Amino acid sequence: MSTSHKNKTFASFLALLLGALGAHRFYLRGSLDKLGLLHLASLPIAGLVYGLAPQADWFFKILPLVVSAIVGCIEALVIGLTPDDKFDTAFNPGSGRTTESIWVLALLLVCTMLVAATMGIATIARLFDLLYTGGAYG
Repeated sequence: MSTSHKNKTFASFLALLLGALGAHRFYLRGSLDKLGLLHLASLPIAGLVYGLAPQADWFFKILPLVVSAIVGCIEALVIGLTPDDKFDTAFNPGSGRTTESIWVLALLLVCTMLVAATMGIATIARLFDLLYTGGAYG
């Protein structure tokens, strides 16, 4: 009996676009993945911050989602850079097919690095601005 074949490029794409909500974790490991649920919990946590501290800066209200998105980008890089045979061993043991990475995955990983670096630097800059200057620069 063969199981469905998980696509490494699609998993990396999900991690880049919907990593903050854990879509890649649910795709690879199923709907009860604990880390995927932790990603998904960032949305109600952001709502809780919004509800409990309405006077807080907008950055603090979305910070749980931003952190989850950055972690999702890191996971996209880990998934995309995993060798094909190790990926198949972990996620496609009974599919009967093998994974073959193509150039689209390399382009996706470059875009992921661009997005992750930009988000990381912007997050650090805004956080330090708020914590040390009280938001004097924006």
